[in-house]
Amino acid sequence: MLLLAFTFILLLLLRVPVSFTLLMSSLVYIFANDIPLRVVTQRLMAGPDSFPLMAVPFFMLAGSIMNTGGITSRIFNFADKMVGHYTGGLGHANILASIIFSGMSGTAIADVGGLGAIELKAMRDAGYPDDFSLAVTAGSSTIGPIIPPSVPAVVFGAIGGVSIGRLFIGGIVPGLLMGLALSILVYFQSKRAGYPKGKKASARERLIALKEAFWSLLTPVIILGGIMGGIFTPTEAAIIATLYSLALALYYKEFGIRDIPKIVLDTIGTMVSVLFIVATASLFGWVLAVSQVPQAVTSIFVSYFSSKYTVLLAIMALLFFVGTFMETIAAITILTPILMPVANHFGIDPVHFGLLLILNLMIGLMTPPVGMVLYVLSSVSGVPFERIAKSCIPYVVLLTIILLIFLFFPQIVLFLPNLLFD
Repeated sequence: MLLLAFTFILLLLLRVPVSFTLLMSSLVYIFANDIPLRVVTQRLMAGPDSFPLMAVPFFMLAGSIMNTGGITSRIFNFADKMVGHYTGGLGHANILASIIFSGMSGTAIADVGGLGAIELKAMRDAGYPDDFSLAVTAGSSTIGPIIPPSVPAVVFGAIGGVSIGRLFIGGIVPGLLMGLALSILVYFQSKRAGYPKGKKASARERLIALKEAFWSLLTPVIILGGIMGGIFTPTEAAIIATLYSLALALYYKEFGIRDIPKIVLDTIGTMVSVLFIVATASLFGWVLAVSQVPQAVTSIFVSYFSSKYTVLLAIMALLFFVGTFMETIAAITILTPILMPVANHFGIDPVHFGLLLILNLMIGLMTPPVGMVLYVLSSVSGVPFERIAKSCIPYVVLLTIILLIFLFFPQIVLFLPNLLFD
């Protein structure tokens, strides 16, 4: 185990990609213990071979289609007409658009890469400073994986054996509360700095914006309605979301049939890296299970903590540290098999635990040195990574406070799942 830990840490310090770090450190353990090599191929194949995980590529594809098919621009225009006249104008529109878009794509990166580019251009044109615009965009993107559908929730549910439907529904109230809290912060920042606000849209302008975005706004209704009504599973919902977004994009005539292969190939490129992480993490998880690491970790927590809230605080501190240097899907696939036995031992509801884990790792997307959201925004805007990270500090602090509120008040998360599924 010392050799495994040393190899894993060394490869991470050498900046070897996480997927290869997992694979190579697992191989070191397997060779050192003379374990048959067929175990490697078996575990690598077993990891991605999951029906719930089939939802991941389809949600990613749906997000790509929405970003290139004119759907995101209509959503942002609708949000602007609804809330753009308040103090902080386009900042509130940014958050509302992210809430709506989060009910379609399920990833923070899709939010930032597509909707974020539209939001940033609009805010620049309206005279908002880049620091404020980028911070709001980064903060609002964290809502994407909380409000269903959620790609991290699918991965966590598949690996942890937790109901994905319950995880999806459990994210609705927390996601809306996150949006409200971010809007309050935007209001006070804008009030203090004197940021501009838009002219209040007339009823006719709002009606036109609603008409243009109406079919797009139906997407989350279809997805959540179908899951809550027991009409289809989350995986089937992902397929329906993809087909529906494709139909909308063709209806809006933002791209043609000839553009579809490129979008599919781009999504496949992203998906291959995700599934490779899942595959290598499956092998690594097997190695940890054989070495009885989950049991050892549970024993450590039992020795030092007596209540579930102190355990959750310790786990959140660990996740916050991990989230600063590890990609979200990799962190979920590695840590879920280790931490779920701890959560189960202390009687922590798996849906509550899953949402806390996902939100914590979403905050990690806004913190250096890895901070994927920061890198994407830097690429889109041309603003240095360090400057964006500094401007995001108030949003990281606010989201951390929200995380603690969800931790100590689990019914915020569990109220809807318990109402609809029990």
